[in-house]
Amino acid sequence: MTSDGELLRRYTETTSEEAFGELVRRHLDLVYSAALRQVNGDAHLAHDIAQSVFADLARKAVSLANRPALAGWLYTSTHYAAAKAVRTEQRRHNREQEAHAMQELLHDPGPNLDWDKLRPLLDAAMHELSEADREVILMRYFENRQHGEIGEQIGLGENAARMRVERALEKLRTVLSHRGVTTTVALSATLSANAVTLAPTGLATAITTASVLAGTTAVTAATTATAAKTIAMTTLQKTLLAATLTAAVGTGIFEAHQASTLRTQVQTLRQQQAPLTEQIKQLKQERDDATTRQAALEQENERLQQAVAEVPKLRGQVAQLRTAQQSANGKSTGLDPNDPGTQSFLAAKAKAEQITRYLEQMPDKRIPELQFLSDVDWLQASKEAKFGTDAEIRKTLSYLRSLAKNKMPMGWALGGYLRAHDGELPTDLSQLKPYFKTPADDGSTSHWRGVDPARDDAVLDAILARYKLVQTGNSRDLDPKAWLVVEKAPVDKDYDTRLKF
Repeated sequence: MTSDGELLRRYTETTSEEAFGELVRRHLDLVYSAALRQVNGDAHLAHDIAQSVFADLARKAVSLANRPALAGWLYTSTHYAAAKAVRTEQRRHNREQEAHAMQELLHDPGPNLDWDKLRPLLDAAMHELSEADREVILMRYFENRQHGEIGEQIGLGENAARMRVERALEKLRTVLSHRGVTTTVALSATLSANAVTLAPTGLATAITTASVLAGTTAVTAATTATAAKTIAMTTLQKTLLAATLTAAVGTGIFEAHQASTLRTQVQTLRQQQAPLTEQIKQLKQERDDATTRQAALEQENERLQQAVAEVPKLRGQVAQLRTAQQSANGKSTGLDPNDPGTQSFLAAKAKAEQITRYLEQMPDKRIPELQFLSDVDWLQASKEAKFGTDAEIRKTLSYLRSLAKNKMPMGWALGGYLRAHDGELPTDLSQLKPYFKTPADDGSTSHWRGVDPARDDAVLDAILARYKLVQTGNSRDLDPKAWLVVEKAPVDKDYDTRLKF
């Protein structure tokens, strides 16, 4: 059997009415049936749609001639043409019928597949499938082709083609079930029996003549053969051609006007939509940032709670260490080397010393807030410390920095400044320096003691340089949840969380 592509090429090259007629006869039942379903059985409207689809095929013959098969293109074109016809002629009526059919399907899905209920949904469901799946279903159940012929068409063996058809049919059944259509009857048998309706007698001839006439100017306007045929036309043929061209020009002007109007409306809608799109994008970004912050804070809070629980035990171990260090000549250390607690303590102390060595090797990972850490804090950090990989070392140092930043009395300083200035925020972070108080003595050996004012001032300058003021004015005018001071950038962007007050 001559392929669709060969017939279409023959038509484009020689304007063969016979070749185009064969295409119409081959696919008319498919097109007419699809149109008839989508216009709710209106035979006159289905007739017009079929003629429009084949006229469009004639106009686009040159660009479609490289396709080996046209069933898929014609089926899709019918879908769009029918949808346009329904919108322009039966919009309200068709919507009500489909809504009614959908309601019945959803509320009373009988055990058997009812063709009257399937009919208004079939084509929409077909167009939810991929093009490849839609093609094989069209060939098998709409054109009643055998699996061997289908396999030859798509380049597969007969068994492979059968499996392809079965998979595509199962996908269609799934789509239909999502639309409320369930069945105990074979979907394949229902499609084979009902999917294609014979077109009226004489329709093929009428469509072929009209389509060839409409496609003549698009296919052969630049060829010598067309020029010769035009010269030899009878008066009746010239009259028909002139009427066709006049209608085409009028239609083109009308459609161009409609297209211009639609473009203007689309442009206006896009302009109106742009600010909303930007707002939505910004809100999504803020939501994602808030989610990330919340997760990081929850994780940090959990770790800090664990640290607080360990503090009494660590303080006892630190006290033991002090006793050991004060013993003369190591004769009475106060520590039992065989005690598991002592061993754990000494192991943690060794890890703390290892952390210190890593900080000496990587000064860019050190922050001035480390001055606020006590011996207990260092031992707590050593409990979490791992040094097996580069990532584990980075996580260990990140945890140490987190402990240090949370010990920094920035909140204390902010509160003191606000109380002293009737709620007014500073205009520069250096104004907070007088309000950084020495932490209360809790028995730890903090490295921040305020004994050297010059050193303390230099440390504060280094700390404040790592943060920025993000609000000004009076604090009473701000959202209570607004951030006032924010860490400029994390030391390690993969593991650190920016501190905010």
